[in-house]
Formats: sequence, structure tokens, C-alpha cells
Amino acid sequence: MKVHILDDWFDTLRGLPCFAKLAGHDVTVWTDHASDIDTLVDRLSDAEALVLFRERTKVTRELLERLPNLRLISQRNVYPHIDVEACTDQNVLLSSMIPSGSTNYAAAELTWALIMAAMRQIPAQMASTKAGKWQMGVGKTLNGRRLGLYGYGRIAKAVEGYAKAFGMEVVWWASEDGRARALADGATVAASREAFFAESDVVSVHLRLKAETRGIITAQDLSQMGQDAVFVNTSRAGLLEPGALLGALNAGRPGTAAIDVFDTEPMTDPSDPLLSHPNLICTPHIGFVTEDEFEVQFSDIFDQVNAYAEGAPIHMINPEVWTS
Repeated sequence: MKVHILDDWFDTLRGLPCFAKLAGHDVTVWTDHASDIDTLVDRLSDAEALVLFRERTKVTRELLERLPNLRLISQRNVYPHIDVEACTDQNVLLSSMIPSGSTNYAAAELTWALIMAAMRQIPAQMASTKAGKWQMGVGKTLNGRRLGLYGYGRIAKAVEGYAKAFGMEVVWWASEDGRARALADGATVAASREAFFAESDVVSVHLRLKAETRGIITAQDLSQMGQDAVFVNTSRAGLLEPGALLGALNAGRPGTAAIDVFDTEPMTDPSDPLLSHPNLICTPHIGFVTEDEFEVQFSDIFDQVNAYAEGAPIHMINPEVWTS
């Protein structure tokens, strides 16, 4: 099959052991990001299978209607960026392995790194030292402080383990069902949403982005946080009400944000008011980006390509395309 891989920005996949699974295919790897639909159509005109890097490129009806050779989209995890109905209408099968039992430790580890960076002022201390100014202030100890985790899932539970190892108190907030599960497990749930934000020294968000969670964290929520508090987001930027984070930082509540995700990615404008904010610590959406995670994820994705090529597709999201 003619397989096209989008958005492999650092040409990482060709160096992974799992890439050998595509040895029998004609593979094209695109190492930049194209958002213009005409550019995408030109690039993918002969593609029979399309491999996606998470949600870096949106697959719209307009794009699908202009790719008559496309038969398969292979990716991993949830798919809010793909028009599944349009896929079905265009006879394009979507295969997406949804992990059920594993924890993305890469995301949990980066979350903890951002918490440490914010509380100990690591980026600012490094910049001050390299500029020959030595210390620029003092940070805060984690031991004895409160970490609020929003979302009672596997990644958040891994972060909870790190927090307890550092002597932090952990309190939870989640959906009604998530809070019920937390209480059943003996975890501490905040008395209210307001108390969760107001009484946490650090708030870290671990939710999936879907229709019911889009914009779930509001400007009002952030305004409840303390002037010395830290807000951390390694999940999705869309979980926040548009403009809420920048407004909150400008208002000084919370005092610092440490994020791995932006509304527009890649973020390449150094003058962007959020990116350039002095109270923002950020990384370029690398929460899941490690060689170890890529090997796991793309091994599954490439298995889906081979299964389709062999006439026995797996992890079908719209199986009616195949059965018809």
C-alpha cells in the first residue's frame, strides 16, 4: 500500500524498531506540518493509507472528499480531530486502537517535571545563572503542600504516586462518577469545586478532551486559585475556556502556569501574549513524546495498516465501511 505518515516533525519513526513493520509498503514520511487543505491534497493525492500523529492534523470532510485513493486512516487513541461520518461516506476505514489498561508514564513524568520546574523556579534560575546573575529568588518546598488533581484516571493516579513520594497532600476533583470512584477507593475529594481550586497549591488537569469537557475549566475556576498557586495542564488546551488562562495570569491568579499544550500548535510566534508571558513555563506538547512511547504507539498503528493490507482489519471505528 502507499502509506503516508503526517507530522513526524523530528523524523523519529524511521529510527524505531517498529518501523520495520512497514517494510512491505511504499512509505512517505512528512516531517513538517501542513494546515492548508490544498497542500495536504497535493501531498496525499496517491495515499491509500494515512497514518496520523495523534491530533496534529484535522481530517475533515472537505479533505476526505478530495482524496479518492484513500482507504484507511490508522492512528491510536481517541479521534476528535477526525470526521468519522465523512470517513464512512467516503468509504475510508478508521482504525484506532484505544488503550485500556496501560498508563502513559511519559505524560505523568512530564507533569511532575513541570510541577518541579514551577515550584523551584528552574527555568528562571537557569536563565539567571547563564546570564551571570546567579540566584534570582527562592522557590517552594513540595513537602506538606496540597496537589489538586482534576480527573480520576490512570495518568493522574501516577502523578499522585509521585506527589506522595514528595510528601504532598493530594485532593481530587472529577466528574460526579469520577468523584464517586475516588471516594470508593478511599481518596480525598474536595468539599466543592470552589474549594478544590482555592485550597490547592498546585492544580494539575488530567481529562480527555471531548464535547462535554471542552471549556470545562473556566476563568472563574482559575480566579479562585491563590497568587502563589501553580496551574498545570499536560492534557489539552481545549479543556480551558478560550482566553481563560491568559486572563488569569494577567490577573495574577494563579501566579504561575506550567503547560504542555496550546490552542494553536505548533506555537511558533514568540510574541504571542500567552507564550511570552513571564509567568508561563511551557513545553511544546511533548507529554507523550518519548522514544519508548512512540515504539508502543506506532507498533499498534503499523499493525493496523498491515491487518488492513492482509484483508483482516482490526480496531475498526466504522466497521460498516468494511462489511459493506
